[in-house]
Amino acid sequence: MRLLRIFFIAFGTLVYGQSVEAKDHSIKEFGAIPDTTVLSTKAIQTAIDACSEDGGTVQIPAGNWLSGTLVLRSNVTLNLQKGATLYGSRHLSDYPGNIPKYIALRTRGKAKQLIYAENQHNIAITGEGEIDGQGRFFADKSAPGVQYDRPHLIQLINCQKVLIEKVSLRNSGCWMEHYLACDDLKIIGIKVFNHSNKNNDGIDIDGCNRVTISGVNVDSDDDALCIKSTSGRASENITVSNCILSSHCNAFKLGTETNTGFKNIAASNLVIKPSVVSDKFTYGHMEGSSGLALEMVDGGILDGVVISNVKIEGTFTPIFIRLGNRARPYRDGQVISQVGQLKNVSIDNVLVTGAKNLGCSISGIPGYPVKNISLSNISITFEGGGTKDHVARAIPELEKEYPEAEMFDMLPSYGFFVRHAEDIRFSNVHLSTEKEDLRPALYLSDVTDADFGNLTIGGNPKNVCSVLAENSQNIGFNSCRIRGGSSCFLQLSGSNNRKFNLHNNALTNTKMVYNPGTTGKQEIHAIGNIR
Repeated sequence: MRLLRIFFIAFGTLVYGQSVEAKDHSIKEFGAIPDTTVLSTKAIQTAIDACSEDGGTVQIPAGNWLSGTLVLRSNVTLNLQKGATLYGSRHLSDYPGNIPKYIALRTRGKAKQLIYAENQHNIAITGEGEIDGQGRFFADKSAPGVQYDRPHLIQLINCQKVLIEKVSLRNSGCWMEHYLACDDLKIIGIKVFNHSNKNNDGIDIDGCNRVTISGVNVDSDDDALCIKSTSGRASENITVSNCILSSHCNAFKLGTETNTGFKNIAASNLVIKPSVVSDKFTYGHMEGSSGLALEMVDGGILDGVVISNVKIEGTFTPIFIRLGNRARPYRDGQVISQVGQLKNVSIDNVLVTGAKNLGCSISGIPGYPVKNISLSNISITFEGGGTKDHVARAIPELEKEYPEAEMFDMLPSYGFFVRHAEDIRFSNVHLSTEKEDLRPALYLSDVTDADFGNLTIGGNPKNVCSVLAENSQNIGFNSCRIRGGSSCFLQLSGSNNRKFNLHNNALTNTKMVYNPGTTGKQEIHAIGNIR
């Protein structure tokens, strides 16, 4: 028995990385006072430092506490008990700033935070209490392209074995949580409310590896849950599940900073809905900009993203996939000469209601297509209202521009605008509009090797067509259906269209199966289509 007891003590030490002598330390023991007119920074920091010697938990009891910057240490858990609220100071002078050693886009100067750590391990922020950054008291004086001068609520850099669990986080001066170059990160069951200042992201995962995010509820002014790559590290091996995301901007996003990239990311069981508040510090509209945004614009590689079981309500653009060439460096003197890659993406089982009328887009740039994009079991209802003039709009490439779902404005299709793309698959996708829309459901431009099976399209006998294809090759439509009629199912444009297969499509009240245009050898094979 004695040997068995020794084994379990040793095993516990190995698993949790803390001494068997680890114990609790109440901040009261070190002189902290539950009074928001009294700054308790020194007392709380002393408790953290004392706890780090042997490892353990710093307890913040019920009550209201005020602090400036706190630095977490290895083997320390900061636990906010039920009824406890830790307020961030309203004075910028109480955030002296830290100059991180790790080189990244947002660490090129002093970074300000309420809770900070770099190069630490086995750290945690837990409990049923709350942290309120009082972010509305900080004016935005930051220069473009440098570190924000307003404090983040939490910023952890190059840390290992990190747990953020159950706590409620509110009102940051900037991003709520920034995890940069961290490994073995878990964010479980937290609540985030961030509507007090500009750049109020909810959660930012940046160049991290082995990340689990589950059961979080985020309501933010800026991006709700954003995965970034602002350094020489990719964000990889990340799972996101069972989350509720609300934002005036993007709900779930990979981007915008994309220097190294994203690999092996899986997200499932997401509810994306409008924010509950009307305050808009960053964006001038209530509705979210996008529900799902996958972006690569700074030379990195996005490879292997799987998203499934998503309910989206009321965004301008439910799905936005973008490969561009902004080529912004993350360190001084860096030149990015390569164009990035965006490939191997699967989005499955998505239900969208109340989408606005811009449409969705999947786009690369000339010579650099997005590749292997699969959309299946998706139903989207758009607002509608598009006209034939919108179809004739020339959509600029904007390859150097900041990527955002509204960058192209009103698209020439109400459903999906797909340009510079290769190996595209739509299976069991339903597209419809609430109001009359004369745009096609799909606009394909410079698309190679695409298959559309069991596609259901809401049509209109007065529309331009249901599908418009421009300079595209090897495109198949099988077992697709038109509801409401159409002037033409497939209309071709341009001189470089090749090999279109239209098989067994139900095109009720469609005047023409296809219009081959007037130039080039179109090679259209149409078999078994019913009108």
